[in-house]
Amino acid sequence: MIGAQGASFSVSDFIAPIYGILLGPYVGGVTVIIGTFLGMAMGKPVIFLGLDFLPALVNVVALGFLVRRKWWPVVALYIALFTAFLINPLTSITVDIGGIAVPFIWLHIVAFLVLLSPLGRKAGQWVETLKPTMLAAGIAILALIGTMLQHLMGNILFETILAQPIGYIERIAYPAIWGSIFFVYPVERLALVILAVIVGTPVVRVLKTSFLSDSKLANKDSESRVQP
Repeated sequence: MIGAQGASFSVSDFIAPIYGILLGPYVGGVTVIIGTFLGMAMGKPVIFLGLDFLPALVNVVALGFLVRRKWWPVVALYIALFTAFLINPLTSITVDIGGIAVPFIWLHIVAFLVLLSPLGRKAGQWVETLKPTMLAAGIAILALIGTMLQHLMGNILFETILAQPIGYIERIAYPAIWGSIFFVYPVERLALVILAVIVGTPVVRVLKTSFLSDSKLANKDSESRVQP
């Protein structure tokens, strides 16, 4: 992970959207918190003073709400994180590319527009169909929204905790860091989305199909018992 010493991506970074889709905002959120602290107990580096669970938590909770057709809380969360990141004095609003000022958060803006579009509402419905093509498309849209929210939350922690005097990064170093991350983060995030689709499509399909089949069998068994 560029810029954060000792930090790295793991399987949990592209599994997080699947937690949200399968477990929902509450159970999925608790799962992330427990998993993060178990990871710390097993030796995973603590980067953000024990708040390392927040980025993935934001991802899981947002997608859990979207799958359950609760759209407004996710929009409000996105706006809140956008605002918190932009008003931080250590944030580079734009990056100079060949004399052109390009917004650092251009991919976040794309994801937010996707969230506001009909795709943001339909993605959860497509996941519920369990049709492979629509399921993959739904997971891709949800994972894009979730991973960019996760990135925003991570950026906020990166600025507020790792900067001196709390952390070890000099404040004057941030413009150069953001300039480097600008070229890397879109590739990292899109790779996480692709991996979430590759892993999530069969996993969500198998688990939800199995759950529905078990539910139908349980209902039939209950009906047979109550019949004279």
